[in-house]
Amino acid sequence: MAAAVKENGEITLFAPIMLRVRLIQPQAATRPMDTSLKVRMAPHLGLLTIAGIVEEAGHSVEVLNENVAPQIPSPDVDLVGISTTVDVLPRAAEIARGYRRLGIPVVGGGIGVSTDPDYAKPLFDALCIGPAEGHWPRLLKDVEHGRLEAIYQTASDFPGEDLRAPSFRSADTSAFLYSNVIATSRGCPFACDFCYNSAVAGIGRYRHRTLASVVEEIQSKRTRHIMFIDDNFIGDLTFASELIAAMTPLRLKWSAAVSANILDHPDLLDRMRDSGCRSLFIGFESLNAASVAGVHKGQNNVSRYEALVEALHTRGIMVNASFVFGLDDDDPSVFRTTADWIIRNRIETMTAHILTPYPGTAFHKRLAAEGRITDEDLAHYDTAHVVFRPKGMTAQALYDGYLWIYNEVYSLRNIIRRLPACRAQRMPYLLFNLFYRKYGKFTERIGNLIGFSRIGRWGRRLAYRVK
Repeated sequence: MAAAVKENGEITLFAPIMLRVRLIQPQAATRPMDTSLKVRMAPHLGLLTIAGIVEEAGHSVEVLNENVAPQIPSPDVDLVGISTTVDVLPRAAEIARGYRRLGIPVVGGGIGVSTDPDYAKPLFDALCIGPAEGHWPRLLKDVEHGRLEAIYQTASDFPGEDLRAPSFRSADTSAFLYSNVIATSRGCPFACDFCYNSAVAGIGRYRHRTLASVVEEIQSKRTRHIMFIDDNFIGDLTFASELIAAMTPLRLKWSAAVSANILDHPDLLDRMRDSGCRSLFIGFESLNAASVAGVHKGQNNVSRYEALVEALHTRGIMVNASFVFGLDDDDPSVFRTTADWIIRNRIETMTAHILTPYPGTAFHKRLAAEGRITDEDLAHYDTAHVVFRPKGMTAQALYDGYLWIYNEVYSLRNIIRRLPACRAQRMPYLLFNLFYRKYGKFTERIGNLIGFSRIGRWGRRLAYRVK
């Protein structure tokens, strides 16, 4: 209860305001090679983190994902929060307009807002920039008192130990393949020209949670299969080493994303293997050293890529290689060269992206200055559209090559050719290549019948023999 003191000294008790908060993830367009499995991979951890803050403040909250069910504005809430990536900003603006017409305040957050606040400001009643833990408690208090500032921004020196685990109490996990996803950190210590983490000074700064909070969250998952979704799991090598040591007795099977400089730390790789690491996502970006240097990705050494792959494969760790096409030193031969390299090195999974000039990044500023941005529809900024004029090929050649490399790498013939030498990795490899990528539409139909979380449970049992 709260108290108010009248002029005569009498104290009156009254109940604090309980807000009804709705948090929304806008629908994203499906890329040509994807099915709904991509957006059903896991609930939105950012919104679930905010949900925990709202719950802790004593308010009610619901989390809605438009990729699972369309969102229609309704007047039965007091506050709406929308999380954005750059490509969903147009849809987020449409949702916001519907609620604002009903007189309900709408706040926008996420990387789409953080990269270009000037663009986003007219779309929402307030903007949230940076880690939610640094400003949402204050935002809720302001709404309780009938006020709202234009911008809520977390200080750049906000400590990582104040980052919190998401709350799954408001999530319908049955709609997703996995809920065993964990983020141990935010941001990345590197600042590559095209990456949204470098778009706003301080916002993408790397910070990690406490070791105790991460271990507690791992143990709360009631499964020995964990998917870490940090931008860079080894952003702080000391913390990564401590976490791996703490995970080793838990007998986990886990995956994560790391930077290519993991090759410089063979002892850490050994301990990752011993603690249950079975797959690593790595942003190789390009096999062309000039292309990599052109976007200031200094942690990548193209001449050591094959040594990196060998270091992982000899430890029984699968490689999810990410490539970006359309860099200034790319020409049409880049697609065949990359596909041949992937097949020859038995790369287990490949993710391809068309280079995209996200607003706020150094790459966007350079292309804008050169007059090379040809499409300003942010709905197309999803790494599946060509929105700028490439230097070494036509826009059509870039798009066609992007589609071609997916079809080539994930053809039945090349799925067989890339079969891992490590027998223990063959089942997870085949499950992903066949039932997620090659025949994803079939898996999607089965998920609609029996539930996607059930498919996820079956997948980890088949792949890693864990519950």
